[in-house]
Amino acid sequence: MCKRGPGSFPALFVSHGAPTFALEPGTTGPALGRWAQALPERPRAVVVMSPHWMARGPAVMTGATPATWHDFGGFPEPLYRLNYPAPGAPALADHVLALLAAAALGGQGDAHRPFDHGAWVPLMHLFPEADVPVVQVALPVGWGAREVFALGQALAPLRRDGVLVLGTGSMTHNLGEFFGGAREAAPYVVEFSRWVEDAVVRNNREALLDWPRRAPHAHRAHPTDDHFLPLFFTLGAAGWGGDTVPGVDWISREVMYGMLAMDAFAVAGA
Repeated sequence: MCKRGPGSFPALFVSHGAPTFALEPGTTGPALGRWAQALPERPRAVVVMSPHWMARGPAVMTGATPATWHDFGGFPEPLYRLNYPAPGAPALADHVLALLAAAALGGQGDAHRPFDHGAWVPLMHLFPEADVPVVQVALPVGWGAREVFALGQALAPLRRDGVLVLGTGSMTHNLGEFFGGAREAAPYVVEFSRWVEDAVVRNNREALLDWPRRAPHAHRAHPTDDHFLPLFFTLGAAGWGGDTVPGVDWISREVMYGMLAMDAFAVAGA
């Protein structure tokens, strides 16, 4: 397990899977719970980016009591009864907006934004008591890997203040190839995921930022890039990609439905 640096939390990326991940945790859900329980101390808050909140520019949840939004349809009824009543953190949200402004990225507050499933589903596995305050950050529309990486870099100081920075998305996300009851991972899913893992562990910044051209099966793994971009939010916040190779804890390599890689990893960073 990667160790927390002096006075700082690691940054975390989690593949949040289908909404049913809340009820069908596979091996990834328990692994996330064990990782959170093994932290030397609990974070004072979580700042999370999910691909299910996209805005025209940087935006930040500022409400004190965000609702749980069931932003999906056609799933089993018990899923709609789940609630994740974690408090918001308006003062922290203001600090996030100040950090974005200092980095010349801008940003708007949104006092009415609820938690979408890209945020609350993985948080149910990490902090099931919903007792850690959470602030959600939007994924800006049209931004690429480098821009999202820079957004994460702007929020890196939060980690020194006891905040866990979390990006959620999916290591692979081609829903057109949903294989239902498939037991074996599609070969391209494994090849893409392990290429990403190698780039992260080796600190290969330029290769990973140029993933659409360099990663094997990049377009097949991600016909659109929205579920992959929060990975760069995590890496930017971790201080990854500099001269020092960071400690990396690969928490899960599970594949669900043959095509949905559920990789999760933490980066100790700088």
